[in-house]
Amino acid sequence: MTPALLVVDDSEDNRYTLTRLLGREGYTDVTTADDGQQAMARLRERRFDLVLLDIMMPEMNGYEVLEAVRADALLRHIPIIVISAVDQTDSVVRCVQLGADDYLTKPFNSVLLRARIAASLDRKQLHDELAELNRTLKQRVQDQVSQIERLGRLRRVVSPHLAELIVAGETDNPLETHRRQITVAAVDLLGFTALAETAEPEEVMSVLREFHAEMGALILTHEGTLERFTGDGMMVFFNDPAPVPNPAERAIRMALAMRDRVAVLATRWAKLGYTLALRVGIAHGYATLGAIGFEGRWDYGAVGTVTGLAARLCAEAEGGQVLVTSRVANAVEGLIEQRDVGALALRDFLKPVPTVHVLGLRA
Repeated sequence: MTPALLVVDDSEDNRYTLTRLLGREGYTDVTTADDGQQAMARLRERRFDLVLLDIMMPEMNGYEVLEAVRADALLRHIPIIVISAVDQTDSVVRCVQLGADDYLTKPFNSVLLRARIAASLDRKQLHDELAELNRTLKQRVQDQVSQIERLGRLRRVVSPHLAELIVAGETDNPLETHRRQITVAAVDLLGFTALAETAEPEEVMSVLREFHAEMGALILTHEGTLERFTGDGMMVFFNDPAPVPNPAERAIRMALAMRDRVAVLATRWAKLGYTLALRVGIAHGYATLGAIGFEGRWDYGAVGTVTGLAARLCAEAEGGQVLVTSRVANAVEGLIEQRDVGALALRDFLKPVPTVHVLGLRA
């Protein structure tokens, strides 16, 4: 079924540009609205799978639309990507707090927009299927053919082994709210923005597919859980949904394996004119995990500073660097070769964070 998209923008030129871009990407079911009030009327008239929302609009602005959508039990499950000329941290934070799934600034990069749209629609479909799988466990046991088909889809969200345990009822439902210590690895492909601005879209998507395939295999090998893709980046949890021994060690081993694999890929990419390198940030701490969303749209995610800390460390890292908190380094003392970076002042964190650069594993 073709996904239904709603483009909300008070600029006719912006609506035309977005609609034309979406049409070229195969999204033929696109509806437009020129202000927030019209957008709410459209949303109540029919079902939409994704909303592309402007912020600065007359009558009813994007913030008010976000608030109204998330307050409506029939609409709150719809993913919303904000596309705004407002390039301020306060605006981004406010939109996220109000329930936006993503935020892009104008003028937007068309390749990144394509990737974000595809990722949002794919996550919505996969997590809806995950919720359905867990709600109908007894029925799936009775219907083996349907079980196998859905199990294959579930394996795209969690590791194959964990997927089988969930289906068999041998582990807790990962969507139930729970609190646990986890290790979080934030992974990013440095240089991708420059690539997306200069290379052809087909070339960019080819690099992304290769990157995702190689990194995905390493995530499964080290028993991590991919929480989400963000185009050229990803966030991986260890010790949830299923507990694993030595989560910090697994995260570091995975990160180093990723770094080395991307170094090999980068050599080939360099021959094509692409300068890319991997950077990773790793943190450890408590988080509240489980279902985020409402009936009809469940996302598995974590709430806690540990995810933000990993992301900030990743943003500070240079190409080829794996930056970890001193807490993570202490948990694997004797396993790694390291260099102290010192206490880094990270955005959104009041106190500097003692940080270590992991050079490699000790022989």
